[in-house]
Amino acid sequence: MNALLGVIFLLVILNIVLLVLYLNARNNPQYVVYDEETKTRLKTRVLNIREELESEMNEDVSWLEGAVEEELKHL
Repeated sequence: MNALLGVIFLLVILNIVLLVLYLNARNNPQYVVYDEETKTRLKTRVLNIREELESEMNEDVSWLEGAVEEELKHL
């Protein structure tokens, strides 16, 4: 009987903890709202990084094509 009361008490405490965590998460969402200036700066930064990566990728591809052509000539 005491074990059953202990399990019930533990489950009630667990439910209270989960309820507190749920209410805390509901009141404090995890997403961030940026102002327009910050959004613009972030978009610009992302576009610059994308352009840099694309140019590096094109350079790597052109180098790889040249290396493959040389290997094919040696065969």
